[in-house]
Amino acid sequence: MPNWVETACLEYSKRMPREINLEIIEIKPEKRAAGNNTGNIQLIEAKRILEAVGKDYCVALDERGLEITTLQLADKLTQWQLAGRDVALIIGGADGLHASVKQKADWLWALSKLTLPHAMVRVILAEQLYRAHTVISNHPYHRE
Repeated sequence: MPNWVETACLEYSKRMPREINLEIIEIKPEKRAAGNNTGNIQLIEAKRILEAVGKDYCVALDERGLEITTLQLADKLTQWQLAGRDVALIIGGADGLHASVKQKADWLWALSKLTLPHAMVRVILAEQLYRAHTVISNHPYHRE
């Protein structure tokens, strides 16, 4: 990822309280090669993703998922905290997510109906999680 992505994500991560630890785990993308079609690439990446998330509560980001407001995300964040489980937010590779990852997901979430670049999604996710936290803690960062 470009430096600006790392810088932005680190900034929002530092702002989060100790009980909300933002950790980014990168999954090695499968190389494009002759005979390696989109379906095969998605399947190989799906195995890597599912191994990494284990038994966490899984949220797969997909443009066909449910769009929510920041206040609704704050409610979700509260629910996740009360449940006491780790939450894995899954961003697909360049070819998207394999159906098996979407089926494993506890929730399909659309940040937008637009197709967004991975770098932007990381930053948007980090910022929105921080914003949701500020809503929960009545911090003035978020304005309605």
